[in-house]
Amino acid sequence: MSAASRKNRPGFTDTFRQSLRMTARDWRAGELTMLLFALVLAVAALASVGFLADRMRHGLERDARQMIAADFLVRADHPVDPSFAQEAAALKLATATTTIFPSMISATGAQPVSRLAAIKGVSPGYPLRGAVRIAPAPGAADAPATAIPAPGTVWLDPALADALKTRVGGTVKVGTRTFTVVAVITRELDRGFGFVNFSPRLMMRADELAGTGLVGYGSRVTYRLLVAGPEAQVDRFATWARERVDGGKLRGVNLESLQDGQPQVRQTIDRASHFLTLVSLLTALLAAVAIAMAAHRFARRHLDGCAAMRCLGVSQWTLRSLFIGEFLTIGVLGSVVGVVLGFGGHLVLLNWLGTLVEVELPKPSVWPALQGIAMGLVLLLGFAVPPLLPLTRVPPVHVIRREIGAEERVAHAAYGVGVLLFGLLLVIAAGEWKLGGIVAGGFAGGLLIFGAIARAALWAAARYVRRERGGAGVGWRYALASLERRSGASALQITALGIGLMCLLLIAMTRNDLIAGWRNATPPDAPNQFLIDIQPDQRPGVATYLKQHGQADAALSPMVRGRLIAINGKPVSPDNYQKADAKRLVDREFNLSYQTELPSDNRVVEGDWFGTNEKPQVSIEQGLAKTINVKLGDTLRFDVAGLQVEGPVTSVRKLDWNSFKVNFFVLMPPAALADFPATFITSFYLPSNQQALIDGIVAQYPNVTAIDTAPILAQIQRTLAQVIGAVQFLFLFTLAAGVLVLYAALAGTRDERMRESALLRALGASHRQVRSVQVAEFVAVGALAGLMAALGAQVIGYVLASRVFEFHIDFNPWLLPAGIVAGVACAGVGGWLSLRRVLSRPALQSLRDA
Repeated sequence: MSAASRKNRPGFTDTFRQSLRMTARDWRAGELTMLLFALVLAVAALASVGFLADRMRHGLERDARQMIAADFLVRADHPVDPSFAQEAAALKLATATTTIFPSMISATGAQPVSRLAAIKGVSPGYPLRGAVRIAPAPGAADAPATAIPAPGTVWLDPALADALKTRVGGTVKVGTRTFTVVAVITRELDRGFGFVNFSPRLMMRADELAGTGLVGYGSRVTYRLLVAGPEAQVDRFATWARERVDGGKLRGVNLESLQDGQPQVRQTIDRASHFLTLVSLLTALLAAVAIAMAAHRFARRHLDGCAAMRCLGVSQWTLRSLFIGEFLTIGVLGSVVGVVLGFGGHLVLLNWLGTLVEVELPKPSVWPALQGIAMGLVLLLGFAVPPLLPLTRVPPVHVIRREIGAEERVAHAAYGVGVLLFGLLLVIAAGEWKLGGIVAGGFAGGLLIFGAIARAALWAAARYVRRERGGAGVGWRYALASLERRSGASALQITALGIGLMCLLLIAMTRNDLIAGWRNATPPDAPNQFLIDIQPDQRPGVATYLKQHGQADAALSPMVRGRLIAINGKPVSPDNYQKADAKRLVDREFNLSYQTELPSDNRVVEGDWFGTNEKPQVSIEQGLAKTINVKLGDTLRFDVAGLQVEGPVTSVRKLDWNSFKVNFFVLMPPAALADFPATFITSFYLPSNQQALIDGIVAQYPNVTAIDTAPILAQIQRTLAQVIGAVQFLFLFTLAAGVLVLYAALAGTRDERMRESALLRALGASHRQVRSVQVAEFVAVGALAGLMAALGAQVIGYVLASRVFEFHIDFNPWLLPAGIVAGVACAGVGGWLSLRRVLSRPALQSLRDA
């Protein structure tokens, strides 16, 4: 560049002022509306999830000690080995214990009422971190408890006190003992999120559990040793404990540290966070496509203005500075507005999700806001600036002729850089490489694959109709020829429309498949009562009682607790598996049972049912077999109370879990298990007005636990409803961004189609012929985009389901026709809205406007 040119170059202040004037002019003309709207949507969606995740992460980290009531804990399904407490004492660490199990609780009085409760026995010193808050009465002001319940007293949840119709000062019967209620529990951070903890809580002293007679063989009890103290000593204890558990291969023992927090809660929140993040990422993807399409049209509509400015001597550097300044202004403004909306959106999300963790969330940090602004600028500069770069580089005569030519390579290179930066930000926004990588990879792959398929399909279709002149109408021949003639713009339009539909289909499909199982309605007469821990000598009496009270069909099934210790002679350990569900299954005891008849809600999918064959053999549930990699012919060995039993797998069963009947993962012939210690279990449907049956049987058999599944399932549904509500709220962002993409994709070539349609009319084509060309073009564009969208959504959905959410997703054959119909409908409606005026106006006027 010459010295004279540098001297005549406008200064930064002049360039900035001119950029602001251009921004104001284009805004008044409506050229920037779609760009700004898409940008605000993307930043708002990302910021909503970002603020929520940031606050929850900091809140959980701050209160992690309180959520496990210690710095470290040892959890087991049998009494914790005393060596753990001895090692903690040697390191001068504080310890406490908890014992948790479900049981029936009865209120004393003229008409005893019984309800299932989660009993928690605690030792002095509990909790080691945080505090249990109690109140003298439901609704009264609460305060931190200074000690555990006094001897002979218990604390109740308000819900349990209400169900038992008892007040503070009243008495309840726990097993064979009676206790006085002295307080209600208002807050218990380490409660957990397991099945038993959905039931209302009763808290008592651990040293009084033995006197209740409730803890015995077959009882589902969780034992925990809590440890707290200086960080260095806790780390030494944790190292020793891990060596003891892993080196000694202790079964049924789990270790939980500060970093683990509350694993059940974290798993639920992680699942919700993954879905919310997925929705926000797809919104950002849609916004990127909408911005690119809108910027592409913006560039084409500014060709004449750029040409005039170049002819008047405006340099490439000045033009580039003006456009970058204009889009930086829009980027900053849109990002700030999006962050503000995102902050409000995260408050809405907290309204649904906040009760999943009972911690006071700290104020959000500035990081989500900075992340949202960075995403907005990358979106705009990465997808809006590239279409403008060729305009600033070509000679003026080429711009006047509306020829960009080889200079489009600059735009392609800029798009590549933008896509790369955008992908990196997606991974950062996702918080993990797996989810972010899959979404970013799917987006990049969709751009390349959809674009290549679109060009190839248009080329093949145009060649076909040229050869088969008699087999296609004039409308189809001209429409396909027109699409091929502007193959670059047509492929971009089809790709944008396909990616937009793919994102919408993907989030709808994934969301529906995840929550379908939770929302399936159970049969009206499905069992809603379970009786467990029935001892062998109590079986005849319980069966007679149920028959006398109208439950003659309630079969009592034997249940034997056994641990899987070997497969084909090789010892089984959680270390043999990578997935968490497999580790959890092999590390716990299975409920085994024996019978000769195949249960009515079971179906053999592999092998043969053993029937009356008394030879030791195993019938295993299909899902369990797949999880622990067991197949027909494999020999399984179980440890039952120190004794061993083994047999080959001769059948694989598929269970209908929605029946809510008693089912078992493993069934064997009676001769294989009849001599092992067992308890009995049964289920039946009980109308709500016959709860006295439960009260009577528990009064007669105090050790029997009755589980009313209705309130438990209702609690689960309420929890899932929180997640579903939050996803549906963010889905509104995605839907709005999807509408923008569809509009931008169809509007991207609107000017050219208007010019071509007006030219056809000027050459004498009838309204019907012009309309047939339009219909053929939009059907071709919509059908191809919809087909690719459906296939892409199915592939990415399968990868997400298996790699991120860990649930099974089946191929949905209806997704293909649904995608095609959606594509054709969107293209048709958009085309009609954009071109309907061409047919109602004189051709000359349309040509002038085009």
